Amino acid sequence: MSKLSDVMTQAINDQIKNELFASYSYLSMSAYCEQQQFTGCAQWMRVQSQEEYAHAMRLFDFLIARGEQVCLSPIAAPQIEFESVAAVFSTAYAQEQAVTEQIESLYELAFQEKAFAAMAELDWFIKEQVEEEKTSRDIVHKFDLVKEDPAALVDLDRELGTRTPVAE
Repeated sequence: MSKLSDVMTQAINDQIKNELFASYSYLSMSAYCEQQQFTGCAQWMRVQSQEEYAHAMRLFDFLIARGEQVCLSPIAAPQIEFESVAAVFSTAYAQEQAVTEQIESLYELAFQEKAFAAMAELDWFIKEQVEEEKTSRDIVHKFDLVKEDPAALVDLDRELGTRTPVAE
């Protein structure tokens, strides 16, 4: 088994941090939604936080399997105040777009480094990001449609609250 280059190992460690930050950020969004009494939205965000944590662990386990060192670094504090629950989902969508850019850059580096095992692992992340962006974009669209209609917001909150964790 060939070792990953130092630059590739560091980049994957950086992405572990990015995924953990995303998890932390979604947990903060969940807390905000709870405070606004949108418990369904809070549930959706909590599940999303768990997914992001699972993504970090997938990369963590990949480094371990390759015999590389995992180097965890400090995570920045996430945003805690939002203009509205709709704004929370707009922030989530923007966050997913940023993660897509991170994953694509990591894949490009893996290609340049000829880190074929990393490329194979990252294929899953690229497909996952297509789903993540679509899901968050669709929810932002629904919030745009319902605007401030209280009954529609209650229905949307109830719909989002049906989300349950999915095994990765």
